[in-house]
Amino acid sequence: MPYYIAHVARDEKREAWREPHDLAAHLRETAKLAEQFAERYGAGWARLAGQWHDLGKYRLRFQRYIRHKSGYEPDASIKGELGRAPHSTAGALLACDRFGLPGRVLAYLIAGHHAGLDDWYGGLCERLADPASRAELMETLAEPIPPEITESGDFKPDLKEVPGKIAGFPLWVRLLFSALVDADFLDTERYMSPDTFAARNCWPSLSELAPRFDAFMARKSREVAPTSVNAVRAEVLQQCRDAAQQPPGIFSLTVPTGGGKTLSSMAFALGHALRHGKRRIVYAIPYTSIIEQTARVYRDVFGEDAIVEHHSNVADLPERETSASRLASENWDAPIIVTTNVQLFESLFADRPSRCRKLHNLVDSIIVLDEAHLLSPQFLQPILDVMNLLVEHYGVTFVLSTATQPVLASRQAFDPRKNVRGLDGVREIVSDPDGLYERLDRVQVHLPADWNARRDWSELAQELARHSSVLAIVNTRAHARALWQAMPEGTLHLSALMCPAHRSVVIGQIKKRLGEGIPTRVVSTQLVEAGVDLDFPVVYRAIAGLDSIAQAAGRCNREGKLVKGEVIVFVPPQSAPPGLLRKGEDACRKVLYGIEGNRNPLERSLFAAYFTQFYSDCDLDEKGIGRMLATGRELDVRFRSAAEAFRLIDDEETSSVVVRYRGEDGTDCRIDELLALLELDGPQRWLLRKLQPYMVMLYRKDVDRLLGKGDLREVAPGVFVQESDWLYHPILGFDLQDGMDTNPAMTIV
Repeated sequence: MPYYIAHVARDEKREAWREPHDLAAHLRETAKLAEQFAERYGAGWARLAGQWHDLGKYRLRFQRYIRHKSGYEPDASIKGELGRAPHSTAGALLACDRFGLPGRVLAYLIAGHHAGLDDWYGGLCERLADPASRAELMETLAEPIPPEITESGDFKPDLKEVPGKIAGFPLWVRLLFSALVDADFLDTERYMSPDTFAARNCWPSLSELAPRFDAFMARKSREVAPTSVNAVRAEVLQQCRDAAQQPPGIFSLTVPTGGGKTLSSMAFALGHALRHGKRRIVYAIPYTSIIEQTARVYRDVFGEDAIVEHHSNVADLPERETSASRLASENWDAPIIVTTNVQLFESLFADRPSRCRKLHNLVDSIIVLDEAHLLSPQFLQPILDVMNLLVEHYGVTFVLSTATQPVLASRQAFDPRKNVRGLDGVREIVSDPDGLYERLDRVQVHLPADWNARRDWSELAQELARHSSVLAIVNTRAHARALWQAMPEGTLHLSALMCPAHRSVVIGQIKKRLGEGIPTRVVSTQLVEAGVDLDFPVVYRAIAGLDSIAQAAGRCNREGKLVKGEVIVFVPPQSAPPGLLRKGEDACRKVLYGIEGNRNPLERSLFAAYFTQFYSDCDLDEKGIGRMLATGRELDVRFRSAAEAFRLIDDEETSSVVVRYRGEDGTDCRIDELLALLELDGPQRWLLRKLQPYMVMLYRKDVDRLLGKGDLREVAPGVFVQESDWLYHPILGFDLQDGMDTNPAMTIV
């Protein structure tokens, strides 16, 4: 064997084998890229990890395996050795032998570059101690490896360099891991798919995008009506531009709903990036139901060539997912990323290479957390910890953008017995938030005269029917269904029992009807409360968290066309199910009960009291992520366990079901074509992404019940399809019939 192969591929156009990817060249180039990616926080560590990550491929067993398995040399002898030829342990074990305890850092990276970061005990420790791993290293070192590969040069590992010391160790390792795996992916792609590799990095820079933003905003300011609301939006925009010159850190943008946060926060981010040399802007949104609206705004501003949407529904929208955006979604190397909280924060705690690739591109970025009050309370402490580390050590600037700031900046706002670590040094962008709220006070909020008097659905429906246009927001999907059934014919409905494609159609209908002055009655769950731009004269809201009531009020008289809109808070027939919704409802009652008659229930100062009460009732690290990531003297971290536990959406409690939604006219057969492909080809990743807009999330107990009745069918492990045509209602969405649709541990809106 005259050379050592890292990868081998055929040139299908010429129907011939390409020159194999030289192993030494792959190690050198991966090391160079990884060093570049980790320049700010650990270049030497990343370089050596890249240099040794595939060291085990020098092993003759691997060389025989790759030649035989690929077909490059079908007659290559395997000498009775069956199965794959492990190669990722040799470099990990060499690092431990060479550097002792600090070598474990490299061992985590190298051993995990395919399978993911492992737990130390119960995982990597035992793997390194396995005699087979020692044999892999010895057989590897027996080969004539170029000296520059096995040498470590002037690298001297020093754990005192860890950003954030012991508390910052797990994040630092994940960022080094990100640099390694992205470098490995890219250099491999450069050989295996040179055309794909060449298609990367085709994005305009932030400095090129800034003039597009300025031109758009100038044009918009000339076209908008001279209303008081638009005057406030212009002031907020200017204050964001001014604040962008401040030093990096954590900022809050506290602006009432309808105050122009989407464009103003981007003005801040662009100005801040240009002033301080930030590399990209990440806009994170809590729900996929509103992400498309925000991305559409930014595409209107910057054009189609500047925005990457990274969320589950985008695959069904070919005009918004180009080959370049698909590639950028892998490692976020585009200038502006619009994504979800799930994608952002689960990646920050992930163990898998595919999820971690993007992390090094968060360094020196600006992250805007839209609707920041919706950060998951069960994971709030680990989220706050990682935000502080990113700001202090990795050049990240955060913007907490919401109408209802969750007082994350003040440690005093939390229950002192819980020893919560809040965010450090948060600065408010708007100079006078209280004055802003007074000027944008567009609604009159009516609280229940008796907090214990529950309203019957039929009685409430009669009251709602007296309004020509009204929005009623309730707490659960079952409540939405019950109220809609009591409403007059023609009432529209929104809930997560409708698939995303169905919801998008209905939201479009609502906006069109309201814009044309057509009477419109809607019953919805709280999915309309975050970022869905609706403007009703009257809004009814079932008692819930104070932030939810404020967000509901943001759908009332949004443009200030009325002197005052009307927001009526009512007590529904049943309380919200146990869990976060119930905790929010209880905290709201405690804060608003007995409030003076002339005091505004949405007064900004009340939100501090509400969130203090709400968080005191929650376990802010419910899954024990902090304990799993606690780093001992032996650098023993439970990376894999923490990644499996950090799930903002609990996959074990829910399942996605593909439904047979056919469009408002009943003639859309796209779903039939996709289901036919699913039956024929099985659950391929690209096909499941195409099916995302036709999926509904159900509680697992409901799925099991419907499977037993034959109403669902499992076409592949974990992939469920609606079997009965009548099971999907053209207005209500998925029909659970006699199912309760509740789960004490969680609630789907």
